[in-house]
Amino acid sequence: MRAAVITEPGGPEVLQLQEMPDPTFGPDEVLVAVRASALNRLDLLQRRGRYPIPPGVRADIPGVEISGVVEEVGARVQGWKRGDRVMALVSGEGHATRLAVHERMLMPIPPNLDFAEAASIPEVFLTAYDALMLQCELGLGESVLIHAIGSGVGTAAVQLAHAQSNRTFGTAGSAEKLEKARALGMDVGINYHEQDFAEVIARETGGKGVNVILDLVGAPYWDQNSRSIATKGRMIVVGSMGGTTLEKASISFGPGRRASVRGTTLRARPFEEKASLVQLFIERIVPLFERGVVKPVVDRVFPFEQIGAAHELMEANANFGKIVLDIGG
Repeated sequence: MRAAVITEPGGPEVLQLQEMPDPTFGPDEVLVAVRASALNRLDLLQRRGRYPIPPGVRADIPGVEISGVVEEVGARVQGWKRGDRVMALVSGEGHATRLAVHERMLMPIPPNLDFAEAASIPEVFLTAYDALMLQCELGLGESVLIHAIGSGVGTAAVQLAHAQSNRTFGTAGSAEKLEKARALGMDVGINYHEQDFAEVIARETGGKGVNVILDLVGAPYWDQNSRSIATKGRMIVVGSMGGTTLEKASISFGPGRRASVRGTTLRARPFEEKASLVQLFIERIVPLFERGVVKPVVDRVFPFEQIGAAHELMEANANFGKIVLDIGG
């Protein structure tokens, strides 16, 4: 097989495609011939040696979401057969032409989606669904503020919230990204270069704030987030694109607000937690793709050989939605 290998910590130039032995697979696993694999910001951190890798996963091959075709099945596998089109959230090593995946982590690709679209689903839609619907229990009639709404998680979150008629606010750094987000269901867009989002939220909600905040930026937004959250509101941090520490910060929650803050990640969770989430996602969300209620958002597809250029585009924060590698096959 071929894989994208991090030859040493550094910039995009350290990524090289290399030949290596095909992976083995156990009785509960399938061997997937990978057709596409999407990029995530954790891949950039892993390339620089700044992301903790789960035990048993190679640190020199990035990639956590794939799509492809079942090539072989283990002796105890029941739900899948050769030739099935599948997508999956994996712990790593997804930027390769073959990968062994536990059968409970596989999801069927809706017939109306191609491999690039399918590879854009697992990490970001599972993250958004888990954060908004399961952890924050975003309810009907509530409002949500989604930071970095042009990111993969952001484009997934706004669609899931819009699908259940929540009022959606979003931040981005350009009018173009905000316009594209409106087409996905965003109600109020905020350009963080031009506006204080806490002031916009206060004006638009009559000073009440939003019920849920999905934050992918981190420390720089702490003060404004604390001024934007409603009584009994919930904030969940799923990324730290802007950094993790501040020299000074104020907390505007106050005891009367009864607000809560939590952080979350998928990659480091135990297998059973992730597998249970995948099965719930298959039941509740995959049908929405089949009906066109929600859709993967692909910014650009790069040939596998241009993985360095794909990393450069993501580092420039120029994409809206997912950057995908066409693995071939």
